[in-house]
Amino acid sequence: MDESGDVIVLGNLVFLRPDQVVRAMQELLPMHKPNHDKERMKELEQMEKEKTSIDKKAESLVRKEMWFGLGCLVIQTAAFMRFTFWDLTWDVMEPICFYLTSTYFMATYFFFLKTSKEPSFQGFFQARFSTKQKRLMKLHNFDLQRYNELRRVHYPQSSPINW
Repeated sequence: MDESGDVIVLGNLVFLRPDQVVRAMQELLPMHKPNHDKERMKELEQMEKEKTSIDKKAESLVRKEMWFGLGCLVIQTAAFMRFTFWDLTWDVMEPICFYLTSTYFMATYFFFLKTSKEPSFQGFFQARFSTKQKRLMKLHNFDLQRYNELRRVHYPQSSPINW
């Protein structure tokens, strides 16, 4: 049993649970542990602050784009109403509206093919946010691989950020 490592024999003493002996010895002897965990945690906190700032900026930019898109749609609708009921007739505007609607459908379908995301406002927002986030991270030299590595060490259950 001594050779298998299941017991410790010291002279006339036999210890049947060597793991408890080791734990007791570790508690008695002060061990100098390197302070890498604190440094890594501090680095992670700094990177999380930077990432939060980048995420807020990306969200702000995407929201501005979304509001601009809404403004364009309102102007287009008002112009089409004016052309349909005052300047031109429905006979002239009908094919224009048809082709414009078909173009919107094709653009939506292209968006789905390119991003594999649902062609909805939420899907469009997420795709634009991801694009802006990547661009800002590159601009600020944010090391995403290091950030994911630090998160994996400190929060093992969290999933990494992928693009």
